[in-house]
Amino acid sequence: MELDDAYANGPYIQGAEGYPPRWTVQAAAFREELANTGHARLDRSYGATPRQAYDLFLPKGPPVGLCVFVHGGYWLKFDRSYWSHLAAGPLAHGWAVAMPSYDLCPAVQIADITRQIARATEMAADEIPGPIILAGHSAGGHLAARLCVQGVLADATAKRLKRAVPISPVSDLRPLLRTSMNDQFRLDLSLAEAESPVLMRPMDHVGVTVWVGADERPVFLDQARWLAEAWGCGHHVAQGRHHFDVIDALTDPASPMVAALTG
Repeated sequence: MELDDAYANGPYIQGAEGYPPRWTVQAAAFREELANTGHARLDRSYGATPRQAYDLFLPKGPPVGLCVFVHGGYWLKFDRSYWSHLAAGPLAHGWAVAMPSYDLCPAVQIADITRQIARATEMAADEIPGPIILAGHSAGGHLAARLCVQGVLADATAKRLKRAVPISPVSDLRPLLRTSMNDQFRLDLSLAEAESPVLMRPMDHVGVTVWVGADERPVFLDQARWLAEAWGCGHHVAQGRHHFDVIDALTDPASPMVAALTG
C-alpha cells in the first residue's frame, strides 16, 4: 500500500530487532524488584478478556497521584509486560504508575481499545487518589491523547486529569487507510475521523506536551506537529532520539520528559 514504508519504523532503526528482547528483560527485572518489596500490584483485571488487565507500581511513600502509561505497537502487538521499567521516572517523583494491556486489532477495533483504556484508567483511579497524569507511546500516544477529550473518561475521573504527554503519537488516523495495516484495523473514513485526536480538542484543564524524537520517520514528526498545532499545546522534539529509544527518558527521574509529565 502507498504509505506502508512511511509508517515502517524498524527498517530505519539500526539494531531494531534487539529492542523488544531488551525491553522484556528490563521490564521483568523491574517488576520482580518491586514485587519483592511490596510495591507492585500485578494483573489487576479491568474487563472480561485476559488482556484487559493492568499492573500498578507504587512509590515508597503515599502516592501523590496516578500516572497511566499506555504502550504502543500499532494497536496490533505488545502488552504491558514489555514496559514496566518505564515507570521508574514517575515513581521516583512519588506517582503510582498503572500500565494496562488491551485487546488488539483485528479482534477489536481501535475505538474499542480507546474505551478499554478509559476503563482501565477509571479503575486504577479508584485505587489511587489524587491527580492523574497520562503518557503513551505511538499507538499509546494516540490513546493517551484520546483520554484528554471530553466524554471519553467518566466525569469524576476526567476532572482529576492534569497533564498528558503523548509520545510519538498517531494523532490522525486517516493516513492509515492507505496502509496494509488497515486490513486489521478495518477503518473507513468515518471511523478514522472519529478516532483522530487531531480533529478534536482537549479539555481546557489538561496541560498537554507532545513529544517526538528528532530522528523519527518524517510521518511521525508530522503526526506530532499536527497534534501540537491543532491543540495549541507544547511540542518537544528530542534530539538524537528515534521511535524506539525516545521512551527511554521515562526511566530517568531527571529527564525533561519526566519533568513535563510530573510537573
